[in-house]
Amino acid sequence: MTETHATTAPGAPVFPPGRYGRRREPGRRRPLLVALLALALLAVLGVVSVRLYQQYGDPNYRAEVITYTGITDEQVLVDFRVTVPDGGRAVCVLRARSRDGAQVALEEVTVAARPGERHITTQHRLTTSGRPFIGEVLRCRPA
Repeated sequence: MTETHATTAPGAPVFPPGRYGRRREPGRRRPLLVALLALALLAVLGVVSVRLYQQYGDPNYRAEVITYTGITDEQVLVDFRVTVPDGGRAVCVLRARSRDGAQVALEEVTVAARPGERHITTQHRLTTSGRPFIGEVLRCRPA
């Protein structure tokens, strides 16, 4: 036969009196402290994000491929447009890949805008080590 108490919640364990010491009261929650810690974490992450963007991200140098033509076993002509600051220069990395995805050419090309202009449209001939399938501009950075 089991003993049941009228004050014990169903499913709660029943301990013999005096055997296990005094039971602690549940801890007080501190929602304000949790909110302040979360806010501090978000502020630190925001500062780190801004610093990394300033160091590595530069929206002033943007490149896009217009077309790639003149594909032979040894070359591909890549027409591309680069956006730079007014009258700026950029170094762009161009790559050609074969049909199976292997890199068959990689070159750095320096392009310069005329004073007062921000867009440079140019064509570059990539000499390849195999038949290319595509010509790409990987990235551009300040010269």
